[in-house]
Amino acid sequence: MSPFSARLCRAHANCYESLAVVAAVVLLALQSGQGALIHTAAPWLLAARIGQSAVHLMSTNVPMVCLRFTLQWVQVGILFWWCLRLLQGGMA
Repeated sequence: MSPFSARLCRAHANCYESLAVVAAVVLLALQSGQGALIHTAAPWLLAARIGQSAVHLMSTNVPMVCLRFTLQWVQVGILFWWCLRLLQGGMA
């Protein structure tokens, strides 16, 4: 397997690994009637996910790995923000 093919397989697996968490939060928001809170950040989450995969495919040098890490934390931050907002909405 070429290095690019290995990165492609890993990027693909990373997408599936994070899909369950994102889907759970989105479904919880929709089920609880709070779907509107995800609309503003959803494009940013998607852009960070696509960016992370694209960077993963481009290179594995240190600056690119740092960029990939940053894009991962953008996604984690958005999911954390959504969870906080869902909890706040559930307590109101």
